[in-house]
Amino acid sequence: MSGAVETRVVSRAAGRAVGRASRHDSSAGPLDAAATARLAGSGLAIIAVTYGLARFAYGLFVPAFRAEFGLDAAQVGAVGSASYAAYCAAIYPAMMLAPRLGGRTVALAAGCCATLGLLLIGLAPHPSVLAVGVILGGLSTGMISPAMAQAVSSRVAASRRDRTQVVVNAGTGLGVALSGPAALLALDQWRAAWLVFAVLAGAATVWVARDVPQGRSHGRAGAAADVAAPAGRRAVERLTGLLPRPLLPAGAPRLLGTAAVVGATTAAVWVFGRDVLTQAGGQDEATTTLAWSLLGLCGLLGAGAEDLARRVGVGRAWTGTALALGAATAVLGMRPDSPLLACFATAAFGVAYIAMSGLLLVTGARVYPSHPSAGVGLSFLALAAGQTIGGSALGAIIEAADARTAFLAAAGCALFSALLVPRVPAAPRRRRLPRRDGGVTRRDGWECASIPTLSTESSSGGRRGRAAAGPGQKRTPGSTSVRGTLQNGRPGGSRITRTLMR
Repeated sequence: MSGAVETRVVSRAAGRAVGRASRHDSSAGPLDAAATARLAGSGLAIIAVTYGLARFAYGLFVPAFRAEFGLDAAQVGAVGSASYAAYCAAIYPAMMLAPRLGGRTVALAAGCCATLGLLLIGLAPHPSVLAVGVILGGLSTGMISPAMAQAVSSRVAASRRDRTQVVVNAGTGLGVALSGPAALLALDQWRAAWLVFAVLAGAATVWVARDVPQGRSHGRAGAAADVAAPAGRRAVERLTGLLPRPLLPAGAPRLLGTAAVVGATTAAVWVFGRDVLTQAGGQDEATTTLAWSLLGLCGLLGAGAEDLARRVGVGRAWTGTALALGAATAVLGMRPDSPLLACFATAAFGVAYIAMSGLLLVTGARVYPSHPSAGVGLSFLALAAGQTIGGSALGAIIEAADARTAFLAAAGCALFSALLVPRVPAAPRRRRLPRRDGGVTRRDGWECASIPTLSTESSSGGRRGRAAAGPGQKRTPGSTSVRGTLQNGRPGGSRITRTLMR
C-alpha cells in the first residue's frame, strides 16, 4: 500500500469518527467571531422583548390598565403573580427540552409566546384576555434563558462563551429602557404601544430563527436499546432522563441558595420601587419614568460582568455586585424624596442587577458543565422563587412598619448574599500520557511525536517501510496497523500520528 493510500485511509477513518461524534448536530463545531456576534445580537434582542417588554413593562402600564378595565389593587396583583407563576412553570420544561430539541427551537417557542402575549394585551377587550397575554409573557421569559444558555454553551468557543452569555443577558436592561419612555409618552395610547411591542417581538423572533444555532446536546444513540426495553421501564427512564445527572453537583446547593437570597433582595425595587417613589417620595410621573429608564439603560453596563469576573475572580465580583445591590436598595428606601438620589440609586441598581444575573448565568453553566441549560434554569428558578417570597415578606413589612424598614431589610439580604459566594468547580486539566518513544498521547487519542516515515506492518505479510513495531507492542494474527503522519508545515517540526487497528 502506498503512502498516499495510507493517508487516505487515515483521513476517511478520522472523518467517519468525527461524523459519528457530531451526529446530534449537523453544524457541530464552534462558531467563528462573526457568527458569534450575530448570535449575541439576536440573543440580546429576544431577551429584551421577553424580559423587558413582555414581563416587566406590565407594571409601568398599570395606571392605564386600571382606568381601562376598572381593576382594583387585588386584581392587578393577581395578574402580576400569574405572570411570575407562568415564569416558574416554564423554566423546568425549557431547561430539560433545550438540549434535546435544540436551543433555537425553544427560543423560537419563547419568541412566539411573547409576540402573541403582547398582541393580546394590545387588543384585549376584557380583563381575562389581558391576563392571558400577561401569562404568555411570563411563559416566554421562563423559556428563553435556558434556550439561549444552551445555544451559547454548545456552539460558542470557550474563549468567547462567558462574554457572550452576559451580553445576551443584558437584553433585560435594553427592554426596560425601551418600555420606560414608551410608558411616559404613550400612556394614553397604550394599545398602540403594546402593538408596537408585538411587532418588535416578532422581528426578534425572526432574527433568532436566522442566527441562533440549534445546539442539541443529545443524539439518538441507544434508541434501539430503548425500544427493546419494557414499556414501563422506558417511561421511567424517559422521565428520569429529563433531570440533570447529578441533580445537585458540587457547588449547586450554595449557588441556588444565594440565588434565592438575591431574588429576595431585588424584589424591593422590582415590586415596590416605583410605588415608593410616588407614595413615600412624592415624585411625579416624569421623574419615576426617568428613574426606570435609567435603570434599564445603565443595566447595559452590566454586560461587563464577565470581564470583571475574569480580572478579579468570580468571588470578588460577586461580593462587590451584592454590596452595590444592597447600597442602591438602601438609598432608594431611605431617600425616595430626592430626585437626584433616586435616579442615582436606580441606575446603580440596574448595573448591579444585570451584572449579578450575568454572574449567576455564567456560574450556573459552569456548575452544570454537561447540562448548562439546567444550571441556568435552576439558578433563575431560585432567583424567581426568592423574588416571590421576598415580595410577599417585604409587603408584610411595609404594612406592619414602613417602606424604609422593608428596603433596609432587603439591603440586609444583599449583605448576606455577599457572604454566600457561589463556588465554581475548577476545570479539569488535560493529562498527557508518556509514550515509550518519547512523545505524548493526549486524552483524545492523538499521539504527538516526531515520526520520520509512513509505514504499515502486518503479522502475516511481514514488514514494509522503515518503521517497525515498538518494543512490547502486540499484534493480533491477521491484524494491520495503519499509521499516518501529518506534518505541521515547518521543517523539523512535530508531527501528529494516529494509530488505527482493524
